[in-house]
Amino acid sequence: MAFQNKNLSVIAYANGFTLWHYASEDKMTPISNAGYFDSVKTLMNVGDVIIINASDNTSIKKVSANATSVTLAALA
Repeated sequence: MAFQNKNLSVIAYANGFTLWHYASEDKMTPISNAGYFDSVKTLMNVGDVIIINASDNTSIKKVSANATSVTLAALA
């Protein structure tokens, strides 16, 4: 399955930081892969945080976005 815009929501926004939530029937691995969120790359910024509820796991990741791609990484 592919990214579904309707499943992405903003939980909080302040000072240029956004806390996102995404729920999907996809598994965590494809959701975590680079490019999954590329269709909304203009909305996401480096340092944003996303809570993901996938079909097989739940995770909190940080966003690393640039002009061409969105990637996710584990929180340090």
